[in-house]
Amino acid sequence: MRSSVLLSVIFVGFGAATPLQQSRRYVVKETHRVPWDFVRQGDAPGDHRIRLQVGLKQDRFDELERHLYETSDPDDVRYGQHLTASEVNELVKPSDKSLRLVREWLYEHVDPEDITYSPASDFLSITLPISKVERLLETKYSVYRHTDGSTIVRTPEWKLPLHLHDHITAVQPTTSFIRTVPQSSMFLGSAGKKVQAKAHRRAGNGTVSKVCDADNVTPLCLRTLYETVNYVPQVPGENQIGLANYLGETNNRSDARIFLQNYRPEATAGADAYSIVSIANGTLQQTPNGPGEYFGMEGSLDVQTLLGISWPTPILSYSTGGEPPEIPDVDHPIVDNEPYLTWVNYVLEQDFVPQVISNSYEDNEQTVPLSYARVVCSQFAALSARGVSIIFGSGDGGVSGVQPGGSCLSNVNNQTQFIPLFPSSCPYITSVGGTFGFGPEVVAYHPENKYSSGGGFSNYFPRPKYQDAAVSGYLETIGDEFKGLYNCSGRAYPDIAAHSINYTIIWNGTMILGHGTSAATPTISAIISLLNDALIADGRAPLGFLNPWLYKRGKKAFVDVTSGSAIGCNTTGFPAVKGWDAVSGFGTPRFSKLLKAVGLSEDVSRPHVQQ
Repeated sequence: MRSSVLLSVIFVGFGAATPLQQSRRYVVKETHRVPWDFVRQGDAPGDHRIRLQVGLKQDRFDELERHLYETSDPDDVRYGQHLTASEVNELVKPSDKSLRLVREWLYEHVDPEDITYSPASDFLSITLPISKVERLLETKYSVYRHTDGSTIVRTPEWKLPLHLHDHITAVQPTTSFIRTVPQSSMFLGSAGKKVQAKAHRRAGNGTVSKVCDADNVTPLCLRTLYETVNYVPQVPGENQIGLANYLGETNNRSDARIFLQNYRPEATAGADAYSIVSIANGTLQQTPNGPGEYFGMEGSLDVQTLLGISWPTPILSYSTGGEPPEIPDVDHPIVDNEPYLTWVNYVLEQDFVPQVISNSYEDNEQTVPLSYARVVCSQFAALSARGVSIIFGSGDGGVSGVQPGGSCLSNVNNQTQFIPLFPSSCPYITSVGGTFGFGPEVVAYHPENKYSSGGGFSNYFPRPKYQDAAVSGYLETIGDEFKGLYNCSGRAYPDIAAHSINYTIIWNGTMILGHGTSAATPTISAIISLLNDALIADGRAPLGFLNPWLYKRGKKAFVDVTSGSAIGCNTTGFPAVKGWDAVSGFGTPRFSKLLKAVGLSEDVSRPHVQQ
């Protein structure tokens, strides 16, 4: 009897941990392999400060997604009934239980007053030194050097108490080895009298063959090619267009003024009229570049293209900070190169958001942790649900990634693979490929810098239903040619395309030529914005999330591109074919057909001729 009692005591004293103890045990939440082009340099300084963003599970995201698709489907009775900011916040806020548990955990490590909350409380932000973050997440940060010489502070793995795994969706910056790249390349040039003369011709009086020069593409050429040349915006102000800048890029007013004076004189005032907002210490610099400085090329291409096509529609430009390396201090903690989450969370906090937002940046999807990609994509869904068309370029490296000459090596198994891009792989945005030429347009390829319009299939996000018919038909057409090199069941991109080679722009007071889907993106954004203007003037809602409408009806307003391919990875890459394809989508727009596709008369654009 005594022995059994003693054994019972021993069992109680040394048995398994209690459920509470088990739930608070730290367990790995996420592991992400360090990309091949990063090399560990050593431990991160303990006093290096980062702004940590903690994403909580959005309690009713499935319902938000349902609302998004219903209000974006032209055959649904709710089409165009976009949600308000408060309605979106109600759907994405975490459960009371999730918020309580996460707060309890954070309060053990940080002062409650140091925590900031998003309007829906689905993201909590705190600024801490690395030493405290390492204890918070039971991890070890290191300094990694990229092949281009820049450095970044990250960790390949982090942990959470087990009871929080179902309540926290992401914590960043941790595993995100993001290399956000503007999808453009530039060549210095000289304007030339021929181009200047074409630029000053009156709008509406020329044909494409007369106003377009393949070596120097101007706003008049693009407006003529895509049939917006005679349309004058009717509700500027009520209708606006947004522009996202990252990586120290900015939009220079002086260069924009010179550009407009030469290529759209009646819009010159627009150079001083657009607004610029700084997010997370994003640059607002307007001074010229010094010797050896080359920032602002992408920003010039974007804003000048938008102004050249959509003026006088107001532009709201966002300049989002975060570009390693930076020198941190107490007053200016490191934000790091994580622009998308920082940007979209800021925009979601605003009462008013432009109806179209142009983004000319991409990352190789495999450098973006799955958790990060999911939370950013879900935030794009929330923004789209508010009636915003979010536009991204499809990349400049064909099937090899963000730029020509990518490694084509999978970050999972180190095997050759086509490299999809993010955010183009997100199903809640519209991706834009690039074309070249005027009769007919073909898939863009530039022999000097090997720029090739990007296209592909996501490894992270499954194919959305709105794509099923179009993509299934394409896969049947191409057969097994690239079998094993891509995920045929993933979200496919691009959705549409536009001209993307030899855009004439002004940078640092000099004419240069820009190429890439960075050029196609603001072009498409400007055209969709003009279409929204016509809709709003007719008393209707803006298009909002484009894709369900595009794949069902809008595709009829695009001219099919059937020649060329997404060259990369020592292959021809995905070919352009009749119908939708994974390099030019449905093709390039025609404004008269777009008006018809939304139920407006083609004559809407004809009475408003600028003389």
